[in-house]
Amino acid sequence: MIKNRIFENCLNELSRLPGIGRKTAGRLALHVLKMKPEDVKRLAESIVYLKEKTVFCSVCGGISEAPVCSVCEDRYRVRSQICVVEEPKDIFIIENTGSFRGLYHVLGGRISPLDGIGPDELRIASLLERLEGGEVTEVIMAMNTDVEGETTAIYIARLLKRFPEISVTKIASGVPIGSNLEHTDEVTLLKALEGRIRL
Repeated sequence: MIKNRIFENCLNELSRLPGIGRKTAGRLALHVLKMKPEDVKRLAESIVYLKEKTVFCSVCGGISEAPVCSVCEDRYRVRSQICVVEEPKDIFIIENTGSFRGLYHVLGGRISPLDGIGPDELRIASLLERLEGGEVTEVIMAMNTDVEGETTAIYIARLLKRFPEISVTKIASGVPIGSNLEHTDEVTLLKALEGRIRL
């Protein structure tokens, strides 16, 4: 068996990323070895720069280069709608449909007792604070359609009953039960947003 500590170290670090197993990490490490030195340097610098210069928006929790993200800053967005998502990546997925012009709120996960994640670990309190202003008339739940996502949506919908002026909806079916938004094509997601139903 061939031993290479440097290669093994790179493989181990890559396999720590979500969704990357040892086999994929090995392929990526081999690909990096085949890249031109300047391309490897550019890749490494972009990762470091991402970590140093990117923050989470203080309003919605999305990814931003400034304390407040471009979506929250955009005065042309529909401020009466907030789409609640699990992770910042979900914003990119919905934005790619080109159909939603409201604002977002990132929970930073979903209720999952088996993983030790309860409501207090999520950004639910900051969502409630945003709704206190009275400007929002609709909250759209765009969680993954698995048990944890549905549980989170129902929990938040119950909390929002204290705001009778706010309509609470969720994206319609079309997003298969038990699936993640990131694996849903843009047309299906567009139809799910258009056909959202009351919670």
